[in-house]
Amino acid sequence: MIVAVAVIVGVPVAVDDCAHEVLLTPLITVCGAPAAPAGKADGKATYDSICMACHSTGAAGAPKLGDKAAWAPRLAQGKDALYATALKGKGAMPAKGGNPALSDDAVKAAVDYLTASAK
Repeated sequence: MIVAVAVIVGVPVAVDDCAHEVLLTPLITVCGAPAAPAGKADGKATYDSICMACHSTGAAGAPKLGDKAAWAPRLAQGKDALYATALKGKGAMPAKGGNPALSDDAVKAAVDYLTASAK
């Protein structure tokens, strides 16, 4: 089971038998999120399991899914810049959305899914 939970800083959180002391970064805690299976990565599945914790609410300034105005300046930077941000992290967003087990292809597929919703 994959669980992503938005949390308040400094509050202990228990999710599916995983306990975490939440720090300033990342703004989400992920418990039990596996790497993408071999084969073509599913951007929507990655978004649903990891990215939506911030990108559905706009937490910490994350551009929301489908928000064309928020995504426009990011899209203008090009896909390579967006991939680099998602893979390496930027500001409050941790590398790979806080799940280092995600493959680069899964992260890129999630970027593709998010950006397609804003075109």
